[in-house]
Amino acid sequence: MHKYLKAIGYGNISTRKKLNTFLKEMEEHYSSHELISVETESDFCEYQKECGAGIGVALCGDMDMEENFFRQYYYPYFIGSGISSYADISVEKRMDREAYVGICEDVKVGISLIFHLQNVLEYMKENQLSDGSMKFGSVTLSGLCNSGTVLFPVLKTKELEKRSREESRNRMMLLSAARNGDQTAMESLTLDDIDIYSKVSKRLVTEDVFSIVDTYFMPYGVECDRYSILGEILELHTIENEETREELYVMKLDVNELQFDVCVPVKEVLGEPAVGRRFKANMWLQGRINF
Repeated sequence: MHKYLKAIGYGNISTRKKLNTFLKEMEEHYSSHELISVETESDFCEYQKECGAGIGVALCGDMDMEENFFRQYYYPYFIGSGISSYADISVEKRMDREAYVGICEDVKVGISLIFHLQNVLEYMKENQLSDGSMKFGSVTLSGLCNSGTVLFPVLKTKELEKRSREESRNRMMLLSAARNGDQTAMESLTLDDIDIYSKVSKRLVTEDVFSIVDTYFMPYGVECDRYSILGEILELHTIENEETREELYVMKLDVNELQFDVCVPVKEVLGEPAVGRRFKANMWLQGRINF
């Protein structure tokens, strides 16, 4: 059973029997249906069932010449808004099924972001038309969270914010230069990291870690597309799962200067979210490539 069904309001699906009934109904009552030819005798098929504004479940599998559907896998999805990054993107196919992951090399985050690709059929069609030499424009990232915690913001003066932005810009330039093989940039980054480690170690004696670390974005667990995040809430509204009537928070976050939306059940959030406060959670990262 998919761990993040709960994140879009399907926490009531708790047994394999309920799940099979739900997926069987999807094949008959769906919001959209697409297929693409991958072999001479079968097509790759995707059913989508929308259950609210930008949320739903996708069911993927093969359809033979007699229109018999054979389920491969399913996943809950949440479609984000805006553009998250214009950085270089590459796509890799999973070994075990007709599913893809995207890899975004955004220097703002400091790590390669790996996300589950939502618009698989669109990618496959573009790949067939371009004969494997397609170009990606941008990516819209989004995250599913089963629970989360709201933290107060770190107190900053305008002068401190300005200095922080300048330091962040300088670090991005150094990271970009280091990736291109600049030895001086590598040495400068190493010295900066040692200096930061020394300062943080001294402050941790008398301060809490979340009063020092403003935001973070780091891998979580053994799955490559799961992350632990802490980010500032820029926008906030609620949506409803039209089938289960469960309320969900949709928050636009700023995490290490990367902006994207996350979806989380209202009842699973500890604290009162508001614009300016911070949100901490473990997240499954998804994304749509904009061609």
